[in-house]
Amino acid sequence: MALSMYQASVPQFKKMLTNLSVILKKAEEHATAHKIDPKVFLEARLYPNMFPLTKQIQIACDQPKNGFARLAGIEPPKFEDKEASFAELYERIAKTITFIDTIKPEQIDGSEGKEIKFSILEWNFEFIGDQYLLTWIIPNFYFHITTAYNILRHNGVDIGKSDYLGR
Repeated sequence: MALSMYQASVPQFKKMLTNLSVILKKAEEHATAHKIDPKVFLEARLYPNMFPLTKQIQIACDQPKNGFARLAGIEPPKFEDKEASFAELYERIAKTITFIDTIKPEQIDGSEGKEIKFSILEWNFEFIGDQYLLTWIIPNFYFHITTAYNILRHNGVDIGKSDYLGR
């Protein structure tokens, strides 16, 4: 039995965003226990030309928020990208999950052939619904979740594969 677009994506996005909150909590606890300024983690990057942890979380949240809104043909909520603390990152993740929970299966299922067009800075993108989900939303989401995990792991936070995947 083939999964619908909704079934194949929404539950997994919610699970991974929840796992991301758990990983961030471990990072916050690690910073407190080791008397590390939280900004050390929040501003950490894997390489100078890569985004810091806060931006990785923002983009990870934007992928399902904007993606599901486009597929459903609705306006996504606007988030300011001003998070500067663990608490604000938890809040952003929670707001993203809350928005995802408003999306009904019938708003996503049947959008496989929908034309999706959008721009980011000077780049213009055109997709068909199922390819948008499979080749844009999902890979970008996992890239930024994984990069956030890697930033924290690289900086000594005691997290592992079970934290990433959830229990």
